[in-house]
Formats: sequence, C-alpha cells, structure tokens
Amino acid sequence: MLPFSFTSNILVASPHAMIPREGVEPDDQGCKGPLVMNTLRPYVRDLIFHLYNRPLHPELIETLAIRRIQASPFLITFRITPTGHLITWESNQTYLAEVTATSDQLLPQGGRVLHHRFQGEQTAMLIPAMGIRYQMNSQVETLPPEIYRHVHHEIQADAAKRGMLYHFLPHERLSLTPLGYIQHDQWRGNLSIATFHTFPDEWTIVKTQTLIEFDV
Repeated sequence: MLPFSFTSNILVASPHAMIPREGVEPDDQGCKGPLVMNTLRPYVRDLIFHLYNRPLHPELIETLAIRRIQASPFLITFRITPTGHLITWESNQTYLAEVTATSDQLLPQGGRVLHHRFQGEQTAMLIPAMGIRYQMNSQVETLPPEIYRHVHHEIQADAAKRGMLYHFLPHERLSLTPLGYIQHDQWRGNLSIATFHTFPDEWTIVKTQTLIEFDV
C-alpha cells in the first residue's frame, strides 16, 4: 500500500488526445519487443522540476485534470499534466507553484527559485516566507517489468480508495498505459503531498514528495 491519504477522485483521459510514440512492451514470454504506443508522455530524460514563487500563465501548462482543496492556511490546486503535475499553494503570506515540465517548454525564468532534471534522487529546501519551510524530494526508478507491473497495479488499487488519479487510455487492455496520481495528508503545522507518474514504455516511475511546515 502507498503511504499517504487523500479523498478518492479518479479521472480518465479522452481517447482523442493521443499522439504516437515508439516504445517497448513485453511479449507473452516477458521479452521486450518494439511497440508503437499512443501516449501523451515525454521521455523521462527530458523532464525538469521547477518551483516558482509566482503564478504561471494557464496557457503555458496543458491541464488534463484539476482539483482544488482548502488546507488552511493554503488554497491548493492540483493539476495533472502530460509531463507530470502543476501544484500551487496560495496563502496570505506566500505563493508557490511546483511544476514538472520538459526542457523545451517555454517557462519563465523570473520567479523560479528551484529547478533540476529528474535523475536518481534529488532533495531541496527553502524558506519562502517567515514561518514557512518547503522541502521536496524527487526520485526516478526504473524497474524490472514484473516489479513495475506490480507497482502500477498497486497505484491503481490505492487510488480506488483515495487520491486523484488520471489514467491515460484506461480501456487499453493490451499494454500498460501511463498513470498520474496525487495524494496529500495534513496534520498540525504540516502539509505533505506525494505524486507518482508512470512511464510504462520505459518501465519507469517518477515520484515526488513535498513537505510544507508552517507556524500555527
């Protein structure tokens, strides 16, 4: 079971929003073979993590699913995107926007306070305003096919109980298709958010965990 809690909110993709991309998929004996998959995912090697202390123009980010919650003192907006997610935190003291994007996306440099490529494990911390501490951790895991399948199905099972799940091509039965999953938890003075983005044609999962600590 995945280690976070959220209220269930499952969303599915439009079958018209597909672009072809070459990938690999195992045959009946588990061997990898060429496959042209319909997916909206870029390659993991092209992904970059950004954190801004300013709003981003909505037209810069394609939104596949959106949800807003009030988690005092923050208004939080979750967006699942083709490249991962955009999560924003708004309060009287601060504004933060965490986004995963590709290197060729035209995002502003002004207001960007963190950025790095998704490679292995990365951590960062900053204090965006008095009494607020932001910490993040990102991981990229490429798994053997059987373990990847197990984790893929575990994410689906967990999302059936809580969280925000976006399933690309949910009716596809011949191969695994990408998932975007966000869950959050809050306790006194702390807000934790975890994201899981799957890339089945690379057998890879991109994960982030963000912890915001604030004075109460």
